[in-house]
Amino acid sequence: MPNLPERKVGLIACSGEELPEGTVSREAALRVLELLRPGRTVTLCLPLFLAGEERERAFARFFPTIAIDGCEKRCAARATEMYSARPAVSLVVSELRERLGLDPPNRVRGPDTAREALALALADLLAGEVDRLLERRGAGSKAAEPVAAIIRSDGGAHGTGKEAESVCSCASDIPVQKVDVDGRTVDVIALPLIFSHLLQEGRRPDEGTTADALMEQVRIYNPVPPESDASLRGALLNAYEGFWAEATGTGGS
Repeated sequence: MPNLPERKVGLIACSGEELPEGTVSREAALRVLELLRPGRTVTLCLPLFLAGEERERAFARFFPTIAIDGCEKRCAARATEMYSARPAVSLVVSELRERLGLDPPNRVRGPDTAREALALALADLLAGEVDRLLERRGAGSKAAEPVAAIIRSDGGAHGTGKEAESVCSCASDIPVQKVDVDGRTVDVIALPLIFSHLLQEGRRPDEGTTADALMEQVRIYNPVPPESDASLRGALLNAYEGFWAEATGTGGS
């Protein structure tokens, strides 16, 4: 099998600037990235995600992702589900605050004791969800599950004591390749690594079993609707022929 990147959890936080809860979502995500679970999480940029940045969207299709929204509009969760996959966990800061019985935050920026307490509680919950998701087997994002955790409002989770740089999804090197299928451009996750793996096994594009092996591995990391099977199979084999020709200098023969 292809040697794919280490499994991590993506955090996609609300980008709203008008509500303190939006700030809470970003402060909590940053705390998890830098202190609570460094090296196990990456951040997804919601504006880039909406703009169509393929590495952001590919990460959310390939790895479990937590959507952290400031309000009931759920912009982060809806964008993730629309363009990639349903978030593994979806949290709304305003709902979480009510559940915890914490005071509402008052300021978008600057000192705010209530906002800081809520951000600490949210970060504690996020860290627990990261641990739970990474214990699962399998590569893809799963359907959202109820968050069942006891949250300490005192921010009782402690960091590693080390400072760490925030990591974005573009640093995770999720390999994606575009393929033309019936006049449409389709992003296929892990395809460059799959091609390399088949090449190392010596599978020529003109062998009868190569297309089957190619489709088998592609399905592991990508949803393939039954009605698209035949057209995608032909497009992938054509792309592999080009890859083989360039890698071996044999012109695909």
